[in-house]
Amino acid sequence: MDREIPKKEIKRRRLKKLLKLGCLVAANVAVVFVASIMMRKSVKESAISICTVDRGTIESTVSASGKVAPAFEEIITSPIASRIVEVYSKAGDSVASGTPLLRLDLHSTETALNKLLDEIEMKRHMLEQQRLNNATSVSDLEMQIKVKAMTVDRMAVELRNEQYLDSLGSGTGDKVRQVELAYRTGLLELEQMRQKLANERRVADADMKVKNLELNISDKNLSEMRRTLEDARIRAPRTATLTYINDQIGQKVAEGEKIAIVSDLTHFKIEAEASDAYSDRLRVGSKAIVKIGSEKLTGVISNVTPLSSNGVISFSVRLDDDSNKRLRSGLKTEVYVLCDVIEDVVRIANGSYFTGPGKYDIFVLDGDNNLVRRKVQLGQSNFEFVEVISGLSPGDRAVTSDMKDYRNNEKIRLKK
Repeated sequence: MDREIPKKEIKRRRLKKLLKLGCLVAANVAVVFVASIMMRKSVKESAISICTVDRGTIESTVSASGKVAPAFEEIITSPIASRIVEVYSKAGDSVASGTPLLRLDLHSTETALNKLLDEIEMKRHMLEQQRLNNATSVSDLEMQIKVKAMTVDRMAVELRNEQYLDSLGSGTGDKVRQVELAYRTGLLELEQMRQKLANERRVADADMKVKNLELNISDKNLSEMRRTLEDARIRAPRTATLTYINDQIGQKVAEGEKIAIVSDLTHFKIEAEASDAYSDRLRVGSKAIVKIGSEKLTGVISNVTPLSSNGVISFSVRLDDDSNKRLRSGLKTEVYVLCDVIEDVVRIANGSYFTGPGKYDIFVLDGDNNLVRRKVQLGQSNFEFVEVISGLSPGDRAVTSDMKDYRNNEKIRLKK
């Protein structure tokens, strides 16, 4: 027969079960807590940049990418269609003004030049022949006019004689009228010859002007051909560095084709590109700062292209120190064009996190050595500072490094 369990024992057993259950729950909570701590992402303080938000002045800038280019660069093109016969220099050579660079085949050009010389000589002879013909024709007309004038004078004498005889009754009226008619006809013929002489002189002058003009055109063509022939003997236009040359002997080149480039590698400029959204802020004369590594060079915008291409607008920067030792042709640079001065604003140091005005998630250090994500509105900037519109206050310590690897974390533990 079963014996009844005392109530005291029942209570003791129940308490023991509750105690075991409580220990189990506490252990599970502890494990979850430790796991959450272990799973929370952390970052070393030395691996990120942290700055203190302050208040001050910002000279807003437009950021652009730039490339160092020679301040002077001249492209030498072939003045004629020809082929390369000899090459005297190679890329990288320092050349003085007038140094031969390469030789083109000039046989056909020299033949054309000699032909033009013969044509000009022939035109000079034709011009002299025309001058002599004109002089002969005019001289003949002048002589005919003199003879005709003498004939008209004789007719005038005959007319006076007939009129005198008629007044004495020895002549007749018909004879007087006949002689008078002949005299008037002679006067008209004399006037006609004089007009013809004037016209002949004008025609002769016009012919001579045309012939002289043709000769002048031929002389100009000759000068142009001689200049082209001289240019075809490719020489360095000035003292510089030869940065490119077509050294393929025997290769045909078309008229106007690039065959060499000489550059001044002692002075440089910056060719830069920026988004066309900033086209209204890029003006000739605006100050600019060019960063090459840690060095900053100042300059001004010297030229802005009027049209954008593929969403970017190009401009050139003339450097104050265009012979700085850090400058190398083709070197990539950062360019900041100074636009406006914004005074007494909350600002944060510029860094890799900033890509333009807008909203950002920035981690801010709290009092418990944790980095907490915060929504921040940023505005204008320069290469040193960014304007804080909202989300940060002076004295806050914010991360200015790129934290895209932690974009899904609300809080990050900061390790020393």
